[in-house]
Amino acid sequence: MEFFNSAVDTLQTIVVGLGGALCVWGGINLLEGYGQDNPGSNAHVR
Repeated sequence: MEFFNSAVDTLQTIVVGLGGALCVWGGINLLEGYGQDNPGSNAHVR
């Protein structure tokens, strides 16, 4: 039973790590997306 508990703890750590990484990656993508939303930022381009 000790091996099973160890495996569950390891899997939980991996899942939490992947979730955190996806959260950070999604936040960065969200912030990067705002660069193209403002038409006024392209006013200098003719």
